[in-house]
Amino acid sequence: MSIIISNTNPEEFKNNINSIMTEITNWFHSNFLRLKCNKTHFMHFLTKKQNERKIQIISPNSIKTNINSTKFLGFAIDNTLSWKDHIAALTSKLNKACYAIRAIKPFMSVDVLRTVYFSYVHSVVSYGIMFWGNLCHSDIIFKFPKRIIRIISNSGSRDSCHQLFKQLQIFSLQSQHIFSLLVFVTKNRGLFLSSSEIHDLNTRFNYNLHLLSTDLTLVQKGVLYSGSKINIITYHQILKFF
Repeated sequence: MSIIISNTNPEEFKNNINSIMTEITNWFHSNFLRLKCNKTHFMHFLTKKQNERKIQIISPNSIKTNINSTKFLGFAIDNTLSWKDHIAALTSKLNKACYAIRAIKPFMSVDVLRTVYFSYVHSVVSYGIMFWGNLCHSDIIFKFPKRIIRIISNSGSRDSCHQLFKQLQIFSLQSQHIFSLLVFVTKNRGLFLSSSEIHDLNTRFNYNLHLLSTDLTLVQKGVLYSGSKINIITYHQILKFF
């Protein structure tokens, strides 16, 4: 279970947290359930320019202080949404996968190695890639598929992977990131507004998704903004063929 609380006033924010935690604890108790305090975490999300404030949550059985990072649904999330912890965890997993594929390569066919790639590499990097795939420090993750593709195809370290990805019918991570965003936009169209829903002007961009006006990098790197932008670019690229 996860709960999101938002308030611009620090004191009201703190009071809301304590009030909601009391309600949750009471609800669990009235339904003959128990809230495990040692597995309950509280995180205060911040921008990089905001200063962190230590906030205590007082519940009947414990006192909780906000933490800087935690694991949630397979993600390592930090309070500035930099995804550095998650990328570090992915780096460790991909190093092991790279070593394993290199070790079994002399004994396996390309088809088997391709299957291993999808099992141990693609499944790891594609999970949640739309959240962290456009961050600057995610470049290290984007290099792993190239390295592994070169191992599978017996290519040199300086050989281009562009054709290798096509031959093996594998998405590059850049393509996987774009594909994930487009799938998200398509499946969650109700979360997005078109330009025609914002204004009544009859323009040639009426069917474009509306881009939020923001200078905050955290928002521009987010799924809603990136998804809208990629959708607009893809839409206009498709129109060129007609």
